[in-house]
Amino acid sequence: MLIDSHCHLDRLKLDQYDGDLDRAVQAARDAGVERMLCIGIDLDNADDVVDIASRYDDVFASVGVHPLEKDGPEASLEQLVQLASNEHVVAIGETGLDYYYSKGNIPVQQQRFITHLEAARQCSLPVIIHTRDAREDTLTLLDEHADKEYSGVLHCFTESWDMAKAAMDMNFYISVSGIVTFRNADALRDVVRKMPLDRLLIETDSPYLAPVPHRGKSNEPKYLPDVAKFVASLKGVSEETLIQRTADNFFKVFSLAS
Repeated sequence: MLIDSHCHLDRLKLDQYDGDLDRAVQAARDAGVERMLCIGIDLDNADDVVDIASRYDDVFASVGVHPLEKDGPEASLEQLVQLASNEHVVAIGETGLDYYYSKGNIPVQQQRFITHLEAARQCSLPVIIHTRDAREDTLTLLDEHADKEYSGVLHCFTESWDMAKAAMDMNFYISVSGIVTFRNADALRDVVRKMPLDRLLIETDSPYLAPVPHRGKSNEPKYLPDVAKFVASLKGVSEETLIQRTADNFFKVFSLAS
């Protein structure tokens, strides 16, 4: 079962489908994708991702506020818990820390991350984590505030092996996107080679980061097989094995999506 563990279906470029999301979802199915997790990034799109998940039996949703979100309202613990009570929501996030693009609001990012981790704990849900150039603080806050039983995933991972290992030691999983296929991603490929199969997920993060050979195009879930094929080659396993193992891992993390 090929599973896109992180996509933004509400943001897909739908020109080639005449604006019809149904056709984009069907194109993913035709490519072999059997589950998709549509990710919330702010309070304004929470209703959108839940609505999309309610329309398709093979799509699920998460709710949260991205660490780089600056314009919208801040999410309270109570709001996150309420949003997460919807039957189509299987995770909190994406949340986390991003010091690469924004170092001017670090205290705000950290408090937001803590609030999301507490919401996940209260709801007994996994958390979807965005982290970039914030290794020490991300791991510290996970250690102090995360529920290690329900854990979660560090999505679109581009950090070091030491960070991946530290996160896995806290029962978290690592998700790999099309970035791993990029020409300048040698360091990430080295990390993926070291990753145990029982901690690995795959994603598109569409409409961003289209994998080779689709660079320059708007990404979409139907390109997930290209990520799977590439990661399988790095791991020295068959595509079928990679797809099955990552699906097993997905359902361990996101048990409500089974």
